[in-house]
Amino acid sequence: MDSRHDPASEPDSGTGPGSGSEPGSGSGSGTVRIVIVDDEQLVRMALRLVIDGEPDLTVVAEAADGDAALAVVDEQRPDVVLMDVRMPGRDGLDTTRELLARPAPPRVLMLTTFDSDDLVLGALRAGALGFVLKDTPPPRILDAVRTVADGHPALSPAATARVIAAATGPDSSHSRDRTREAARERLSVLTEREWETARAVADGLGNPEIAERLHITVATVKAHTGSLFAKLGVENRVQIALLVRDAGHPTCRRAVDRPSDVG
Repeated sequence: MDSRHDPASEPDSGTGPGSGSEPGSGSGSGTVRIVIVDDEQLVRMALRLVIDGEPDLTVVAEAADGDAALAVVDEQRPDVVLMDVRMPGRDGLDTTRELLARPAPPRVLMLTTFDSDDLVLGALRAGALGFVLKDTPPPRILDAVRTVADGHPALSPAATARVIAAATGPDSSHSRDRTREAARERLSVLTEREWETARAVADGLGNPEIAERLHITVATVKAHTGSLFAKLGVENRVQIALLVRDAGHPTCRRAVDRPSDVG
């Protein structure tokens, strides 16, 4: 599909970038600005119809492929990108990785027909903050958009089940050993307190709960979490939880369930 001749690659007229520089900050009015990325025009139209009926949400642009999405996001600076996984050319996972490598990236919610283990875990490892299926009822999709815009993970029940299964299910010992070794190598740069914070994140604790567990202030927890993002090269708490799980820490269920399970 040639996005140069597709209206999906063009931003809405009269809509400028939001004033907030932080992802999920929305425009000055508090409206969450959204870009829809999907190669099917009917899907984009349906999502726009659902989203634009909400007073706190607005679609500022659409894109039909990954390359067009990168250009539109650079211009519009949305808070949330609704990203299809499988598209011609640059797919949703690669596009998400590229987006999140840029300064002040948007939050990404994967919306797809497929929910295989590889896609769900691949999306989360790429940095997506949510993963829901296209046949999810519209009210729950809207809930997921708002949850992701607030910086929290949003997974459909099917996706959550797959994450849990991947964390606890059988795997080849060789593959598991390599994954554990790589994760422990990445985590080895952490201080003892940062490691304790990472484990608490993997246990699904919020900042106040982490502060209580570690007997430190919430401000200190936020400082440690910021260090985790920088040292581990991750974009969100879900990625921290998965990395800790890969290293051998057994609990990551609450981290992917919290604070809102979409389904």
